[in-house]
Amino acid sequence: MNTVPDLKRLGILDDYQGATLRLGPWDRLPESLQIEQFRDTVTGPALVERLRPLDAILAMRERTPFPRALIEQLPNLRLLVTTGARNRAIDLAACAERGITVCGTASVAHPTVDLTWGLILSLMRRIPEQQAALREGRWQVALGHTLEGRTLGVVGLGNLGSRVARVGAAFGMRVIAWSQNLTPERAAAAGAEAVGKERLLAEADVVTLHLILSERSRGIIGAADLARMQPSAILVNTSRGPLVEQDALIAALRERRIAGAGIDVFDQEPLPRDHPLLSAPNTVLTPHLGYVTEENYRAYFTGAVEAIEGYLAGRPVRELRAG
Repeated sequence: MNTVPDLKRLGILDDYQGATLRLGPWDRLPESLQIEQFRDTVTGPALVERLRPLDAILAMRERTPFPRALIEQLPNLRLLVTTGARNRAIDLAACAERGITVCGTASVAHPTVDLTWGLILSLMRRIPEQQAALREGRWQVALGHTLEGRTLGVVGLGNLGSRVARVGAAFGMRVIAWSQNLTPERAAAAGAEAVGKERLLAEADVVTLHLILSERSRGIIGAADLARMQPSAILVNTSRGPLVEQDALIAALRERRIAGAGIDVFDQEPLPRDHPLLSAPNTVLTPHLGYVTEENYRAYFTGAVEAIEGYLAGRPVRELRAG
């Protein structure tokens, strides 16, 4: 005999701005579903204690990972919804073994591209430095740089990287690109020239990273790579923190071996107040804002409601499976 799925307690995790309930159509869900909103990130035993009573969870991207060791301590969990179309921080095989349904959501197309260019422009035109000086009563304290005629080096020419490349071309930049599987034809389709990694690092005025984090890409920019960059070049990372060897980047910035860095993603998030990157010179740092826009959140949370409705109807939508 088939039973109708039921959910009693939904936990919304890591909602830093408290925006979830305001931006989603939660009134479509049964009144009997108790919704708990958590605005902070916890780990270890505190996380297990928080999640154990829940039978449904909405995860905000990879802010809270769900490895097997955690999943096995959540006996009541039946539905795990992640914002976005995928989440590499969820052990899907472990969820399947325990009968936990995992669903993704829709999203707005590529808001990270906007932020990437915000970081590039902030660094090249020295906007934070100029604004700080202006607020102190000083006028025009530094010289910035134009983008036209400079070289943009895109590491990873997938959906995001290709869009970043096209914007660079619109600014009048020469665009070169590298990834381990990039072909000249794919690069040309995005208006870029495929080159080797060493050449990209040596020639680019702006190096921007757009790779998925994997064992192959972890640490793909290390000390030797940073040493190949021009002293006048900047590095931008809006993908994942561990793509760059953090200590090597901090050393390169402090020794002024590169001109600056725009960083939206970090090895540890949220970033501790005493993190050495916060005191590194010539940086523009943002708290992982790539996907954080009101429009994207509306898409996320509408998709989350759809996922819960689908589960309760016995017809899961955007279901994620291992393999």
